[in-house]
Amino acid sequence: MEEYRYFIYIISNKSRTVLYTGVTNDLTRRIYEHRNNSTKGFTSRYNVKDLLYYETFRDINLAIAREKQIKAGSRKKKLELIESMNKDMKDLYLTLK
Repeated sequence: MEEYRYFIYIISNKSRTVLYTGVTNDLTRRIYEHRNNSTKGFTSRYNVKDLLYYETFRDINLAIAREKQIKAGSRKKKLELIESMNKDMKDLYLTLK
């Protein structure tokens, strides 16, 4: 089995009005941090905690490039991307464990 070390992810608030895209080397830990407001900033201010989408990468440079590509896209494009993996826009955090 190939080991993936980097992830890009999109998280949202309960009402799905805010979308946040990030990159990490430990998706479970990072989403846990968002859920528990471990760091102050955008996600804690807007209560952004639900994991809606993620992709895996072996190369950090590819992950960062993909994160930038997603961030540059419109909200519509982000929603289409989420719905391609998660049609019902459910929180995927518990599926990581």
